[in-house]
Amino acid sequence: MTTSHTLVSAADLETMRTRGDVLIVDARFDLADPGKGERDYAAAHVPGAVYAHLDRDLSDLGKRGLGRHPLPDDAAFSAALSRWGWRRDLDVVVYDDANGALAAARLWWLLRLAGHERVAVLDGGFAAWKAGGYPLESGIVVRTATDTRVVLDRDEVVWFDELEARRAAHGVLLLDARAAPRFRGEVEPIDPVAGHVPDAVNRAFSENLDTSGRFKPAAELRREFETLLGGRTAREVVHMCGSGVTACHNLLAMEQAGLAGSRVFAPSWSGWIADPERAVAQG
Repeated sequence: MTTSHTLVSAADLETMRTRGDVLIVDARFDLADPGKGERDYAAAHVPGAVYAHLDRDLSDLGKRGLGRHPLPDDAAFSAALSRWGWRRDLDVVVYDDANGALAAARLWWLLRLAGHERVAVLDGGFAAWKAGGYPLESGIVVRTATDTRVVLDRDEVVWFDELEARRAAHGVLLLDARAAPRFRGEVEPIDPVAGHVPDAVNRAFSENLDTSGRFKPAAELRREFETLLGGRTAREVVHMCGSGVTACHNLLAMEQAGLAGSRVFAPSWSGWIADPERAVAQG
């Protein structure tokens, strides 16, 4: 069993790996080069890890108007889990090389939507594993497939109608995980429109991390998020980012801080601006 449903250390993962009771998933991804993560995985990864591709396994790029990384359908996500040999009695540990933001936290969140609580992100990611001197292997891992069927709890996802209604009623704290210059609209390297949803608050996912690339202590994260909440409950918080991926990092950080119940606006900024009638703020 994992000692946490949020984060595990490299040392804990090595213990779990040697016991053989964990499914390890490598979710490295580079937005500028979508094939890089998979190539890096084939060159070197945590022994026994399977690979999850953000575009193919954790998204459905065929959907329109729902942002750059729409959620996969239940059948497609079930097929990916089956291919990885996932079972409900397994612990799962996910890692990437972006401190959890691309795309370990995304898979952590999807598994939670599928009702799987026994999942954690490797704190510090692949860099922490290598820094600890733990073993590596190359090639492609193929596990014994399972017959898996899961249903993503879409009631735990925020969509356009709910967000609009809650914004109108001033009943939401919308936290945007993008870097501050993108949030302010000073730069926009990915999406066709710069800026942010009016009344959103910037909480760049990088603020969850210390200088080593690991998550800050839970008590420190709790103080920081409670300052942002200003007396609101975690359930009043909705996370977003560019496409619903790094938003999961803030959700993970809040869970690590003991502030459970926030949710993700899955279409995020790229979905918001798909309709030119929606308001855009800058600055």
